[in-house]
Amino acid sequence: METRELRYFVAVAEELHFGRAAQRLGIAQPPLSRAIIQLERRLGLTLLERTNRSVVLTEAGAVLLREARIALDAVEAAEHRARRAAAGEPGLVLAVKAGASSELLAKLLHAYSAEPGSIPVDVALCGPGEQVRLLRNGRADVAILHRPMDETTGFDFEELRTEGQVAILPAGHPLTTRTDLRSHELTAVPDLPLPRWPGPDGTYPAGPGPEAQNHAQLLQLISLGRTLMVSPDSCRSQLRDDVVAVPVVDAPQITTVIAWPPHSRSRALADLIRTALRL
Repeated sequence: METRELRYFVAVAEELHFGRAAQRLGIAQPPLSRAIIQLERRLGLTLLERTNRSVVLTEAGAVLLREARIALDAVEAAEHRARRAAAGEPGLVLAVKAGASSELLAKLLHAYSAEPGSIPVDVALCGPGEQVRLLRNGRADVAILHRPMDETTGFDFEELRTEGQVAILPAGHPLTTRTDLRSHELTAVPDLPLPRWPGPDGTYPAGPGPEAQNHAQLLQLISLGRTLMVSPDSCRSQLRDDVVAVPVVDAPQITTVIAWPPHSRSRALADLIRTALRL
């Protein structure tokens, strides 16, 4: 299969609409339809069930969508890493969610910089879930991820720490007088609707909560009494006086991991990972 065919198929499989997929790809709909039909004939499989009103993935189509995403990420990663090598960029790119693991990140960068043979580390601060995308497409060499929220399938990784979660609330809110909370209580606070984060296409889901773009903005919204959030317990060290952390006793534990592509042979990356494990 050609990468062009995979991109065409992924667009249709994600949009489940040939017209929208064609618009997304910047091509006309008829050649897109022909390309998908040719792909199905060559594979001897039905990938999409089509009617006049809908397009639905078959089981074979769902498998190909998953594998095609991985393959296209690998192609993009190879391109980015080749360009970086040609440009003589010797540093590592570390992706981390903005506002998360700040204390751990600072310790890691300080400890690694003291290692013999260390090289520059460029930190890519990401929105929710973006670390995984940057690691898959080759724009990052390594990432700090948080399970179970972040996907680690297809990566090598080492666990760094596991911790509970806390609710971050505006100072003075009645819930801040509690010694602990439970998850169901946080979804039923009418004056503090949960924030809404943008999806991959940049649009926000419907709901009463405020739109959030980054961690700093979210903390400001919390301090103004507009929303709340649930975060790993280690975030306490960054909190200001206008917000309060209360343990959420039934929230799943968060495991912070350092993850990297399994094919990496970078000695500098190996040194960075060993440094993280010693913290």
